[in-house]
Amino acid sequence: MARSGGTPRPKQSSHASHWRWLAPVLAGSAAALGAAVLYNRQKAGTAERKTPPMGRFLDVDGVRLHYIERGQGEPVVLIHGNGTMIQDFTVSGLVDRLASRYRVIVIDRPGYGYSSRPRQLWTPRAHAKLFRRALKQLGVEQAVILGHSWGTLVAVALALEYPALVRSLVLASGYYYPTLRADTFLFSPPAVPVIGDAMRHTISPLIARAMLPGLIKQMFAPAEVPERFDRLFPKEMMLRPSQLRAAAEDAALMPPSVMELQHHYSELQMPITIITGADDQIADVGRQSERLHRELPQSEFIALPGLGHMVHHLAPDAIIREIDRLTQQSKV
Repeated sequence: MARSGGTPRPKQSSHASHWRWLAPVLAGSAAALGAAVLYNRQKAGTAERKTPPMGRFLDVDGVRLHYIERGQGEPVVLIHGNGTMIQDFTVSGLVDRLASRYRVIVIDRPGYGYSSRPRQLWTPRAHAKLFRRALKQLGVEQAVILGHSWGTLVAVALALEYPALVRSLVLASGYYYPTLRADTFLFSPPAVPVIGDAMRHTISPLIARAMLPGLIKQMFAPAEVPERFDRLFPKEMMLRPSQLRAAAEDAALMPPSVMELQHHYSELQMPITIITGADDQIADVGRQSERLHRELPQSEFIALPGLGHMVHHLAPDAIIREIDRLTQQSKV
């Protein structure tokens, strides 16, 4: 006599064995992710111990801003690009050289270096409002503003929102009009809520660390990466989960930000220098800097042959000459 229910037992057993592998795979994956979290936390802690804050702090509308101030004279404010921090201007030598005759202020943008980044949309105009209040706390009523790369968007937004504050603009290696860019898609995922938060504490720092040497090379190409940058710039600070979130959010905001700003460029009436490496491999010179120069008849346009995106490292003399020229022009 056949046993009731005896026929399906082999099938049930086969089905159970088919999924038996899942538990160890899940356990192994969880262990790997946990190890990645601990490793990234350790690397971030080591980076901060090696590169402690070099300036002071301001509390502005709930944001803790890290900044440096050097020298005396007419204020010059330097605004860094995506992924970097104050050291982008100190390592280039700009801060020390300008501080011999200007009051130089550099602020870590929210999320970079040692500045905090509360959850909100950090558009260029949101940056501008924050910077205006920070500069007011520092007693700055008018300044020459230099923005590099993503920092040009903040510089332009400052000039649009607070034209009385901006004596003149130096826009270096900027992005001003919406175009498809690989870095926008490549670096945006850690900006996605929840999933992005998990990524930036686990796999994103590992991927970014592997990609960083090639990315830095591309930023300077076709010129070589300066030995001073390679030796002194605190690259590990760029790979902290907090800074990866800021960089991802900024990358994702680039196209929509310029789509809004481009309708207002004609409102810029102050003296402007647009400077770029003629062989920039990050921001297309013709579609970006040259086009902006055509739209702003009062602007000066300088394209430096053989140089790439990091013009402030590769040609600091040219940057300083323009700051000097604009400062003198505004006094006439």
